[in-house]
Amino acid sequence: MNRKKNLAFSYGFMMPSFLLTVVLGIYPIGWAMRYMFYDYKGYGAERYIGLDNFARVLRDGEFWQSVVNTFAYAGGKLALSIPLALLLAVLLNRGLRGRHVLRAVFFMPTIISSAVMAVVFFAIFNAYNGVLNQFLLKYKLIGGAVDWLGVDHAMLTVVLVSVWGAVGNYMLLFLAGLQNIPADVYESASLDGANKLQQFRYVTLPMLGPVSQMIVMLAIINALKGYESIMVLTDGGPVGKTNVMFLYVYKLFFPTAGTGAASQVQEIGYGSAVAFVTAVIVGAVTVLYFYGSKQMNRYA
Repeated sequence: MNRKKNLAFSYGFMMPSFLLTVVLGIYPIGWAMRYMFYDYKGYGAERYIGLDNFARVLRDGEFWQSVVNTFAYAGGKLALSIPLALLLAVLLNRGLRGRHVLRAVFFMPTIISSAVMAVVFFAIFNAYNGVLNQFLLKYKLIGGAVDWLGVDHAMLTVVLVSVWGAVGNYMLLFLAGLQNIPADVYESASLDGANKLQQFRYVTLPMLGPVSQMIVMLAIINALKGYESIMVLTDGGPVGKTNVMFLYVYKLFFPTAGTGAASQVQEIGYGSAVAFVTAVIVGAVTVLYFYGSKQMNRYA
């Protein structure tokens, strides 16, 4: 009787989460997968067209340019955020004065809404009255206003904003990994004559291996599917230079007056097909990373 009662309580506690998962996760995915094979604009009649939407994806130069932009964005974000997070974690693990306050300061951006964060950075990077240009002009560090959100600098700017928002989270994960390394390992290395740099290279990095794999995986997935701050800062512009995959999908489902052909007309059917292809790309990258990390562990 007690066992049945415990099971009833367990299922009762799980039911709200299960229902939310079904309503907000499984059902929308099934709904979108159905419309992948239809010509449907979100209004009027729906027309079955088979694989025509996927054939259109293959011919869609704007989508494939967004794929290239996504990998450029993700590569820049990973190249900056992971080493910086590790450096901050190592510094804060050394018993610095005020380290608890610094941890909170570095972690704070991760709990701020991406849209709100992007609005603040838009005020900073605005070419005409932005804080950054005013500061640089005041101290004569630049000869004229720089268009940080223009063609030449937009991708770098959105990458830097994304790094600011992500590095604190990865820093805490690295810090947790560092604090789980036994102190006697470093003592043994020191007795063997290893200096601080050698201890970091041959003790810290190998023992951070499992944590590092998890952090890189999270960073890859978050970078590939991130678009909120880009939508606020540049809306995929200028001329599609920062248009990433998930922003392209968003505009197909929710058209705006922004840049790019995808922002003009609502296309539920085609958007569903593009979303599916996008999910396959992200899934393929994740599988390749898992396979690569497994092979590296085998030969380590």
